[in-house]
Amino acid sequence: MLRMKSSCERCGVRLGLADRAYICSYECTFCPPCSEALKHSCPNCQGQLTLRPTRTSSPTEVPDHGFKAKLQILLP
Repeated sequence: MLRMKSSCERCGVRLGLADRAYICSYECTFCPPCSEALKHSCPNCQGQLTLRPTRTSSPTEVPDHGFKAKLQILLP
């Protein structure tokens, strides 16, 4: 699972789950201005920085009607 880091590794600006951010294949994370300044090249691994997918919520937040609730019914 993709680790959604909460801040830019270069300038430290906070990045929410739905904010635009750029990552490399090792999940180094940069805000758009820093990614642009780095010419979309990761300074850590020299990999390409690409737009990170967005999320609306954390995958660990399970609603009651989801998988966890079904398990509670099946395994009392």
